[in-house]
Amino acid sequence: MKQVTLRKEFRLTGMGLHTGRTVTVTVSPAPPDTGIRFRRTDRFNIVTLDALATNVTETARGTTIGTYRHKIATIEHLMSALHGSQVDNALIQIDGGEVPILDGSARPWLNQIQRVGTREQDAERRVFAFTESLHFECKETGSTYDVQPADHFSVHCIIDFPKSVIGRQEAQLTDFSEFSNEIAPCRTFVFLHEIEPLLHLNLIKGGSLDNALVYVNNELAPRQLRRLERTFHKDASQIRVHDGVLNTTDPYYPNEPARHKLLDFVGDVRLVGLPLLGHFTIYKPGHKANAHFSKYLIEYINNK
Repeated sequence: MKQVTLRKEFRLTGMGLHTGRTVTVTVSPAPPDTGIRFRRTDRFNIVTLDALATNVTETARGTTIGTYRHKIATIEHLMSALHGSQVDNALIQIDGGEVPILDGSARPWLNQIQRVGTREQDAERRVFAFTESLHFECKETGSTYDVQPADHFSVHCIIDFPKSVIGRQEAQLTDFSEFSNEIAPCRTFVFLHEIEPLLHLNLIKGGSLDNALVYVNNELAPRQLRRLERTFHKDASQIRVHDGVLNTTDPYYPNEPARHKLLDFVGDVRLVGLPLLGHFTIYKPGHKANAHFSKYLIEYINNK
C-alpha cells in the first residue's frame, strides 16, 4: 500500500474547549515519510512537534503534546479524523495552543478531509501488523488493552461508569469504512458534577451545550439551574434533562459515550506514529491510559 496525504489544504477556525480562545488551524499536504506534524505559528520561533506519544505532556480532559513552554492541546479529534481517513502525512499549523473543539466530535475535521480529498504518494506505507496476542494494563486508571492479530485495524470498546446514568456501554469499529457514520459524529461528554471543578481548574472555558453531552445523575435543584444559566449562558427554560442528559439536543446514539471513547482512542493510538493492523479490545479507555498504551506500543514495535 502507498502512503496517503491530502490533495490540498483546508482551514477551520473555532474556540478551544479549555482556553476559550479562538484559534485557526490549517491542515496541509506533506511529503512522504513526514508523518503527522503540528506547528505553532503564533510563536516568535515557530515550533514544530511530531504527533507521537513520546511527546505527550498532559492528558487532563484531552491529549496535549509539546514541551513545558510550547504546547498544543486537545489534538485527539483531529488526529482521529486523520487516522480514520488513513492519512499518513500532514502538516497542521495552528495560531494558538489548543485545537478548537468545534462540535465536540471528529466530524467537522472529517468533513473537510473528505471535501479536499486524499491522494496516494510515491512511497510505500509502513505499517505494523501484530503477530501475537498482547495485553497491557494501566493500573492508575484500571484500564486494559488487549490486541489480537488481524489483517486490518478494528476496535471493541467497553466503558463502565457504575452508579451513573451511563453505566456500562460498548461500541465497535470493525473497519475504517464505518468510521464516518458510526464514530466520527459522536461528541465528547461530561458529568454535571464535574463541570464546576473543571472551571476552577481553568478548563472547559469554551465548553457549551452545543459541543458536549452533559450527563446528570440526580434531579436538578433550582440553585443548580441558576448556576447552569450563568455557566452556559442559557435561560433556565432552555435547560432540560431527558434520559439523564442535560442538553438542547439529544444523543445521536444510546451508546454515544462509548463511541466517543472509541473515537478518542482512534486518535490517541495514531500517536504510535504508524498504522497498526490488529483487533483491539479496550476496557475503560481514557487519554492518560491511551498515552501510556501508545508509548508502550512504540517501545514494543522498536524492539521487534
